[in-house]
Amino acid sequence: MSPNIPSEPRATRKDYVIVLTAQVVSLIFSPFYLPVMAFVPLLAFSYLNMLPIATKLVLLAMVYVFTILIPRFAIYLYRKFNGWTRHQLGKRERRFVPYLLSIASYAALLYTMNAIHMPRFSQSIIVGALAIQVVCGLLNSRLKVSTHAAASGGVVGALMGFSFIIPFDPTAWLCLTILLCGMVCTARLILRQHTLGEVGLGTAVGFACGLASVVAF
Repeated sequence: MSPNIPSEPRATRKDYVIVLTAQVVSLIFSPFYLPVMAFVPLLAFSYLNMLPIATKLVLLAMVYVFTILIPRFAIYLYRKFNGWTRHQLGKRERRFVPYLLSIASYAALLYTMNAIHMPRFSQSIIVGALAIQVVCGLLNSRLKVSTHAAASGGVVGALMGFSFIIPFDPTAWLCLTILLCGMVCTARLILRQHTLGEVGLGTAVGFACGLASVVAF
């Protein structure tokens, strides 16, 4: 009989798949991407869907540049200048400057949108994202908050806020965004980037900022 060759433990393969899935979820639903993702349904379901396709693409490109390209590139340069890895930059005491860089870029986008007279309800998405950055930055001086959870919670809050001012049934979308928020929070826990308290606080901050920015702005 041929000798039995021990196979890789199933638990190890399962853990690898779980961690890989958590990394993919964290990457796809990065806080940088959520403003762009929020603008897609806004351009599709509000009266902005009457805009020419070229105008919609320009608006999405503008949001992409100010909320993804500029902040990520600036944070990358800051990290390289200090010789830190991504994990090292994640330490609470080193997150203050990245928050400032993101806040400055989001504020510049809000100024630009106001200058070209974008509707206030579309600006409220950036107001909410900016508020999340500011609150998380202030809290960061004392404790660590999950910006992934805050951004995901902000989408849920903003969607609920839009349901108050735009006549549509938000039930299905709320179920979807709540599910995605739970996935993002679970992914951050699996990757051991945050504790349960940090993702819970982030979700609460994001939801409050998202809802308030849409309803009050």
